[in-house]
Formats: sequence, structure tokens, C-alpha cells
Amino acid sequence: MATTRRHFISAAAIGGMSLPGMPAAMQTRVSPNDRIRIATIGIGGMGTGDTRSSLANPGVELVAVCDLYEGRRTRAKEVFGNHLFTTNDYREILDRKDIDAVIIATADHWHAPISIAAMEAGKDVYCEKPMVHSVEEGNAVVAAQKKTGRILQVGSQRVSSIVYQKAKDLIKSGVIGELNMVEAWWDRNNAIGAFQASIPPDASTSTIDWERYVSNTTSRPFDAARFFRWRCFRDYGTGVAGDLFVHLFSGVHFVLDSTGPERVYASGGIRFWKDGREAPDLLLGLYEYAASSTHPAFSLALRVNFQDGTGESSGFRFIGSDGILSIGGGVTVARHPREKEPGYTIETFSKSVQEQFLRDYRQQYPVSQPVADAMRPERTEEYLPPKGYSDHLDHHRNFLTAVRTRQPVVEDAVFGLRAAAPAVLSHVSYYERRVCQWDPGKMALQA
Repeated sequence: MATTRRHFISAAAIGGMSLPGMPAAMQTRVSPNDRIRIATIGIGGMGTGDTRSSLANPGVELVAVCDLYEGRRTRAKEVFGNHLFTTNDYREILDRKDIDAVIIATADHWHAPISIAAMEAGKDVYCEKPMVHSVEEGNAVVAAQKKTGRILQVGSQRVSSIVYQKAKDLIKSGVIGELNMVEAWWDRNNAIGAFQASIPPDASTSTIDWERYVSNTTSRPFDAARFFRWRCFRDYGTGVAGDLFVHLFSGVHFVLDSTGPERVYASGGIRFWKDGREAPDLLLGLYEYAASSTHPAFSLALRVNFQDGTGESSGFRFIGSDGILSIGGGVTVARHPREKEPGYTIETFSKSVQEQFLRDYRQQYPVSQPVADAMRPERTEEYLPPKGYSDHLDHHRNFLTAVRTRQPVVEDAVFGLRAAAPAVLSHVSYYERRVCQWDPGKMALQA
């Protein structure tokens, strides 16, 4: 019977990170001179969550918010205080000299334009994933970060997680042998998870700046579903791949120090949520990674299903020659050492050939006498983070630390593009029914 060994990951030991409930003496102390004044552009569900995570850090003050829906601007004041400056024009945020950094949590089609404008205005940027709406936008964001020297961090929190750092360390130690395949998935089984966001009863052109919303894409008559359920539509969102595959790519790339795949292929369809959406609710992706200095060549399989009947779940399996490392709430390593003998199938050979085969086989693999000392347990090891641990809080903490210290972040514009590109190309592959060729080093599409 297999034995299980449990280990508990110490957040403080792995990065000096503070946690809910950590003694005050161990929390980061911030001088009044180090106060960071932030603004949030796009104060919907994700923008509100990002704002709360930033404000959970000492020395952070919310100064202003921008949103195209009047109701969210009103709600921001109800939640964060009447002192807030609110606007429907993000340029008014960028013009303010008292704002150090912005959180960008708009619909995907505004991520790159606002990120570039913010960095050019001297602001540091926390941009929700995916960093871009199309791969063609990516190098402009990279160039803007390089030119301005601003901090840009993309919002895929796995790169700040002590769980993923532990997985990275274990794989580097050779615990699963030589990697050959990775599987990852993110399944959901409810309407909200499947992008059916609630539409407020006052949604109209009098409460929503629709013309500004569509000003960088196709001009259309007002449609509340396209505003509040934007992930379902190609003009504004990147669907399953940009919303969820990008998290999976970020996790894989961080754990393996990978720059990304060379080939992208995706298939799926609208199987259940037939509500007028354009994005599939089931998507399967296959990706080929070339060998690099940090990993051998391997294949990646991704899946998102919005009606799998099991609730919401996500995870990874890194499959190697000597074991499997899985990531869920923690890290689990199940070892399966290679057989010492390959075995044989010689029953259909003639008797004389069988005898010759066995002589040669036993010369290479002698029969050994079993002894008690040779018996070893089949072990499964589990590494768990502290109770209440939040990688989302750590991700914002890392961003704010970079704002103060001017030290680079892991998930900068280059990392963000290398995670976003195969994600958005998955939708290109799905819609155009073709394999997409991508050069992760040059960050460019190949003919």
C-alpha cells in the first residue's frame, strides 16, 4: 500500500511574504514617504477584487476610479469612499499627477491601448490578463515598457504563488525525471462561471458610455449583453482561451522557465451555453514545446469545459519518466520508477530462438534474489500552503514592492505576451480551423 508524506510550505521561508494572521512585527513596514496612490480603470468584479487586494497592503491609497457604467462609479464611492474621483474617461485618470499606478481591469480590447497610454503618462501598470486582445498588439506593449522604464505586471497570480514556486523547485530537482507531457484544465459548471454576468436593470445609453466602449472596434447599436458579458464576444473578449487558458500557460511557463510553444491547435464548440455567444464553451488545445536550456521538448494539453457536471476545478499534471507532479490546492508528487527489466513477448518464436533470446536477456538482466532490504515504499508526497494563503494577495504585494523598489517583476510585458499569445492564438486556431505557428523567442507569428 502506498504511503503519503505531507509537507507544509512556509510562505515566510519562501519569500518573506506576509499572510493573514501573521504577527504585526513580521508584516512589511512602510514609511509614509512610500505611500502609493492608485487608480482603477474598470471597476467591475475583477477590478474591485484587484483593488481590494492592493488596499490590503500597507501604504496604498485609492484615489480614483474609471468605468464606462455609471452604476459602477456610484458603487465605487459606496464601497471605497465619497472622496474618490470618478470618471468615464481613462485619460482623466492618466492626466492626474497624484496617481502613481493604475489597475487596468477593462474588457480585453482595451488592455493594450490603456496600458501603453498609462506607461507613457508615467504610471506603473497592473494589467489584468490577457495582456493583449490580439498578438499583433503585443510587441507595442513590450516596446512601451522598455522605452518608458515603467513597471508593468500582468494579473496571472500563479507566478507569485509559493505553491507554484515549490512545484518549480521540485521539477528542477529532478523529482519526476525527464518531462514529456503536461496536462492542465479549468472546468466550470455554473452560469456566472460561463460568462453569464448579471445585467443591471438600468443598463442603457444614458448610464453606459457605449460609443467610447466600441470606439476601437466595430461600431454597433447598443447591446447590454455585449457590455456586461463581453467575454462571450470576439470584438471585446478573448473567450475561454484568454480568460482561462492564459492562467494555465502562465503556470506552465513559470514552473518550467519556458518561453512558450511553437505550434498551437485548438478545437471545441458551443455545446451548452447557446445564448448568442460567439466564444466556445468547450475548448481543447494541443501545444508543442521545443527543447530549451530549461526543459526537454514536451507536449501540452489544455481543456476548459463550462458544463462538465462537477462544479469548478482546475489543475496541472507534469508527467515525467519517473513520476507525476500535480498542482491543485498544493503540490503532489507520485513517483513511478522505471522498471529494471523491460520484459519480453517471445511465445511465437521457435523453441530454439526462445532459448537463445532468454540466454541473451538474462545475461543483460540477471535474476537477483529478493531481499527484505530491497523493498521500498511507493511514496506520494504532498506539499500544502498555510491555511488561508492567497496568491492573489502575494501578486499585488509583489507589484507594489516593484513600484517602490523599481526592481523588475516576473510577469512583465515579455512574460505577459508569451502567455497571452498562445492563448489568443488558440481562438484563432478554433475559428479558422488551422494550426498556428508561433516563434516564442522572437514573439512573432510564423508563416
